[in-house]
Amino acid sequence: MGNFKINLNLKLLFMNNYIAFLRGINVGGHRKVSMADLRILLAKLGLENVKTYIQSGNVVFKSASSPKALEAQIKKEVLNYFGFDISVLVRTNEQLTKIFEKCPFNEEIIPKSYFALLSEMPSTEHVDEAIKKTYDNEEYYIIEDCIYFYCEAGYGKAKFNLNYFEKKLGVNATARNYKTMLKLMAMAE
Repeated sequence: MGNFKINLNLKLLFMNNYIAFLRGINVGGHRKVSMADLRILLAKLGLENVKTYIQSGNVVFKSASSPKALEAQIKKEVLNYFGFDISVLVRTNEQLTKIFEKCPFNEEIIPKSYFALLSEMPSTEHVDEAIKKTYDNEEYYIIEDCIYFYCEAGYGKAKFNLNYFEKKLGVNATARNYKTMLKLMAMAE
């Protein structure tokens, strides 16, 4: 038993802490996914220390695989088990921390802001096209693979939405608020 515990601890040392973001589950009663079922499914894939946060598809785990391989694997398993195709983005805790640190908003706005994680860095041409559109009382910045977004009236009343940015930028995206980002980074430490 002692050797098994040592081997498991050594195995965990060589794994990265990851956060997976599943887009569009448990929204408005559609694409229902039990977090308990999701944790079990991902543990069967060989992911370690699988934890979920709230019902909107936030998963923290350890793995030795690459982010792109994990995205494909999780996407495939969700399709096979739950029966629907979703976008999955995987980031390391270090990547999330850097994204968080680059947020251009001031101390007053940042707690009310959103972070839209992009599946890849969009081209300069796509960014130039997307930023042509603006709305009063809505502010956003596209920095590398994240859109930092703030709407004075709140996200639910914003005129911009992820579909606009995905179409203009040619990427997949999923958004989380400031509080969720902080919690996920803390869980992944």
